Amino acid sequence: MNSEPHAIRRLPDVLRVRATAMPDSVAHDDTSVELTFAQWDREADEVAGGLSAQGVRTGDRVLLPITNLHAAHMAIAFIAVQRAGAICVPVNTRLAVPEIESFRALVGANVAITDVSELVSQISLDRYWNVDDLPRDMDALPNQAELPADADADIIGTSGTTGRPKGVVFSHAELVDGLDGRSTNPSTSLLHALPFTGFGGCHAVMMLPLKMGTKVITQPKFDPRGFVALIESQRPVSLQLVPAMLRLLVDLPEAARADVSSVRWIFTGTAPLPSDTADRLAAIWPTARLINVYGMTEGGSGTLTGGKASKTGSVGSPRESDSIRILDDDGDPVAPGEVGEVWTRVKFARRYWNEPDATAATWHGDWLKSGDRGLFDDDGDLILAGRSKELIIRGGYNIAPVEIEDVLHAHPDVLDAAVVGIPHDVLGEEVSAAVVPRAGAMLDIEELKTWCRGRMADNKVPRVIVVLDALPYNQNSKVLKRELESMLIAAAEQRRRTERPES
Repeated sequence: MNSEPHAIRRLPDVLRVRATAMPDSVAHDDTSVELTFAQWDREADEVAGGLSAQGVRTGDRVLLPITNLHAAHMAIAFIAVQRAGAICVPVNTRLAVPEIESFRALVGANVAITDVSELVSQISLDRYWNVDDLPRDMDALPNQAELPADADADIIGTSGTTGRPKGVVFSHAELVDGLDGRSTNPSTSLLHALPFTGFGGCHAVMMLPLKMGTKVITQPKFDPRGFVALIESQRPVSLQLVPAMLRLLVDLPEAARADVSSVRWIFTGTAPLPSDTADRLAAIWPTARLINVYGMTEGGSGTLTGGKASKTGSVGSPRESDSIRILDDDGDPVAPGEVGEVWTRVKFARRYWNEPDATAATWHGDWLKSGDRGLFDDDGDLILAGRSKELIIRGGYNIAPVEIEDVLHAHPDVLDAAVVGIPHDVLGEEVSAAVVPRAGAMLDIEELKTWCRGRMADNKVPRVIVVLDALPYNQNSKVLKRELESMLIAAAEQRRRTERPES
């Protein structure tokens, strides 16, 4: 029996212990497949042996572009690759072929496991396997005791909202830290729709059964009505949703009538939560506690909001003292209430794969330079003001896009909004916005500007507003603002040709 705490050296060892302790409990349910811990453990062994027999060796990188249609298969492949001694590389299946090829080249992967063969067949690989036809050979399973405990476990791509994605490397030592394979969580089931290929979906959700014995229920593709139906039929204790998903849920008339009495916790994160979304959610589902989690692929530090999720930009107070600092550009602490860059303490050293210069610029000893702007308010809550690269400097004044986005989201006819700084000959930068109307609504841009003027300083009011059918999002539901910039610049040029610029 391999169930002693000291037997846990690598992440797959946690599954071995969990499968012994609770073999028949369901770990993953993707609405098509229910995977118990014992099945997960056995199939991971079979596939790991099969991969080894097919030539996968210690340290090889294996791409995992797998959609949530096969979430249970993703969980099996993730552990199997590591039991083969290789390194998992989850890949966003929404990327274009050139983007996948670029990331493949960065990490140097030559094989893949996938359920989107039409994408994978177009990149430079020696071979790939479909999730429905994985190699299996229990006799070829490597001796787990001989695999290095300090090896790299996986490489997770960054969001790439302001530039080319990088690969953040996680070690087995970090992933098993504090895990005994026996601890359980009162939140015995969690329903979500996050892709398992991103940091939140992979480390925070897919690994949750290993960490706490939680049953994870995955909606294959997010659909708000279907999600509410799953709440009623599956009776989860917790939900995990990004702010964009929560906004679509609270817009559903039937959401207020749904039986959500089983839900005690709603976790969100990855992007600022509009305050009106938090307020509306509290009104229709008052018994569920909303928790806004702050973190990033490079970091790992987190904060919880408690009951303060409706405060604009708030992600709550640090869970541990001195785990987050706000520093100026010289690396000195700013005064309370002043905006600076968010630095977070890290317990384990991380790095970008094959990018030493970027690694040195991001991690400094025990601290991570996050690139986020924020402040601590009078309550001790961390208030985010956006990414450093997203901060708008208009006429010498710093403007946080998140504050303007919150005002736009509060407009009754606005479904979604993103604020971007664009070049201006006199002011340096101008405030611009892209907005998405609610179904059936007709947005009047001048009326929307008037709405903003009544709720913020005039220099923050977007001078340029374009109306779109949808905003571009990445796999982590963060808006790709770089894809909006050229469109907004073109709109600004058109406006300058037809109107006298505002001061």
